Amino acid sequence: MSGHQASWRGRALFWGLIGVAAIIVIAMALRPQPVWVDAAAVARQPLEVTIVEEGRTRVQDRYVVSAPVAGYLRRIELEVGERVEQGQLLTRLEPLRSEALDPRSRAEAQARVAAAQASLAAAEEHVAAAEADDKLASQELVRIRQLAEKQLVSVDVLQQTEAAATRAAAALRSSRFGVDVARHELQAARMRVSVSAASGAGSGSAESGSDLVDILAPVSGAVLQRLRQSEGVVSPGQALLELGDPAALEVVVDVQSFDAVQIQPGTEVRLTGWGGEPLMALVRTVEPVGFTQVSALGVEEQRVRVVLGMTSPREQWALLGDGYRVDAHFILWRSDDVLAVPESAIFRRGGDSFVFVIDGEIAVQRAVSPGRGDGFRISILDGLSEGEQVVRHPDNSLSDGVRVRSRL
Repeated sequence: MSGHQASWRGRALFWGLIGVAAIIVIAMALRPQPVWVDAAAVARQPLEVTIVEEGRTRVQDRYVVSAPVAGYLRRIELEVGERVEQGQLLTRLEPLRSEALDPRSRAEAQARVAAAQASLAAAEEHVAAAEADDKLASQELVRIRQLAEKQLVSVDVLQQTEAAATRAAAALRSSRFGVDVARHELQAARMRVSVSAASGAGSGSAESGSDLVDILAPVSGAVLQRLRQSEGVVSPGQALLELGDPAALEVVVDVQSFDAVQIQPGTEVRLTGWGGEPLMALVRTVEPVGFTQVSALGVEEQRVRVVLGMTSPREQWALLGDGYRVDAHFILWRSDDVLAVPESAIFRRGGDSFVFVIDGEIAVQRAVSPGRGDGFRISILDGLSEGEQVVRHPDNSLSDGVRVRSRL
């Protein structure tokens, strides 16, 4: 009997162990699986808040050299980038050259010569008539004065004779002036025919016998742009050259208006993306007027122009020139040692900020007080300690107390 009981107890113990094992297997199967998450460490590190925009360099003071008068410009031999000194001769202006006469214009000019000759002959005949009238008036005045001395004529007659003599003398002088005018007009008409670009007398250099206008450099610097190179006729005020000092560079950045309100004169700026080491600059001016600019995506944006002054030594940016592209990082806030986490780790509920802290294999929801961020990492003022692990990109599958497994 005792052997039978021992056998029964053995079978009961066996099936009991089988049942416990089955319960354990079922429990393990029904237990929630851990959620796979990306983890990030809470660490102390430098952090800065910046606004990044594309800018371009430009010479601070630009001088456009223009033609002071109309004339014939000589070829400008200066090359872009070539140094010039204040007062240096840049080029010269010659007087405008005579135009070429086509057959009709030449015939008209010859007709004007003939007309001028006829006018001169008529003026000379008027002089001859005026001389005769003047001679007669003078003789009549002498005769009347003799009679007046003998009181044989009245005073009125004497005065009328004197006035007639004066008029005759004036008419003679006017006729002689008319001859001079007609003679000059004839000379001008003959010059119109004899001097023209086609005949060669009005072409070529005006080196001798003509006035040349020297165009001098207003400042010392370099040629930034050659607006006109070849010789030819220029009008008054036409731009010829653009001068400036490449060593006096500034940076112009067009920022969006809602970013511009955060930028003040004196704000520190880091310049990158120009092909060399990062450079430092300071905001000099935030222009008070905005403008509309269409972005690459076709969206209208309100922009504000910000001007920066270089603070890095000239040796570091000696290779920069006018119109070069740079990336401007406006440093709005900076700290060398803050407690920071990825901004994607923070989520908000009910106006408060939270993170999921990984405690062993459990995700624990914890309230935090975030500070300033740069779009990728954000400072934590309260709620976390250095070295703790937080969940990046928490989704709806996470809740307080859920088991997690980190991919980190």
